[in-house]
Amino acid sequence: MKILSIESSCDDTAAAVVQDGRTILSNVVYSQIEEHKLYGGVVPEIASRRHTENICAVVKKALADANESYDSIDALAVTYAPGLIGALLVGVNFAKGLSFSLGKPLIPVHHLRSHIAANYLSDSDLEPPFTALVVSGGHSHIVRVKGYTDFEILGRTRDDAAGECLDKAARAMGLPYPGGVNLDKQCANGNDEAFQFPRPSVDGHPLDFSFSGIKTYVINTINSCKMKDEVVPVEDIGASFMRAVSDILCDNLMLACENFNDGKVVIAGGVSANSVLRNKIKKACSERGYKLFVPPLSLCGDNGAMVGAQGYYEYLSGNIAQPDLNAYATMSISQIIL
Repeated sequence: MKILSIESSCDDTAAAVVQDGRTILSNVVYSQIEEHKLYGGVVPEIASRRHTENICAVVKKALADANESYDSIDALAVTYAPGLIGALLVGVNFAKGLSFSLGKPLIPVHHLRSHIAANYLSDSDLEPPFTALVVSGGHSHIVRVKGYTDFEILGRTRDDAAGECLDKAARAMGLPYPGGVNLDKQCANGNDEAFQFPRPSVDGHPLDFSFSGIKTYVINTINSCKMKDEVVPVEDIGASFMRAVSDILCDNLMLACENFNDGKVVIAGGVSANSVLRNKIKKACSERGYKLFVPPLSLCGDNGAMVGAQGYYEYLSGNIAQPDLNAYATMSISQIIL
């Protein structure tokens, strides 16, 4: 089964053709990073406009790269939640139009589900059940994946997402957008023990996260250096901060895995590309005998292929959209609205 899939939940306009949920035939991403750098972050209105301008060309290229046509595909899949509502609506309405004109089924795909599904494209042996950590600029979840379309949230952030904290800390250090990526690159040689940042927890909910306090702590540390006219040790602060965030994420993930010992651990989402987090979780899994599944860097960020992978399993479960499909800015990973 060949699925043409579309992703437009934030600032990447993406489309792909995926076969049977496991094989990438094409994967095209148009990034808006250079434009949003001017503002230090994603501007939702600009992102929506660029999606509108680029989506036709991106979809056509995805078909051409796969050597496919509209007639040869079997279904369409599109991200419809969660994300920037204007951006989502561009992809959803484009996909609805194609579905109607081609007479082919449209599959609605949850953004976080598709990030997890990116691992199906790189590891053919991966099958549920397993425990997943989904970390991005807007989300930090520990999820029990009981089946391809059966998800249970075990833990989640109570305030800020891990990716947001990394981005805000990077901005405070004067690093360019995208902050998390540049923080990882520029602080690779820093001393991660130079600063002792707190590891906050949520009383009574050991698998939940709270990152707002540690974000404030690192910003105050930077401001304190500036007020004293001291040179801000960016590499050391950055390395110490990434270590603290990774410790929190990894410790909670391992605690969750102790309750569901399937021997399989998955990490997904944009922050799964962070080298400190990857190494931390890799070491923890090795010590415990867990098999770790990590997507390649090319599939960590938003892309159309991951939508096609999850779309295949949503289709098998009968999750087909109706003509009045809408987009949603927020939606639980365990929820489906058709």
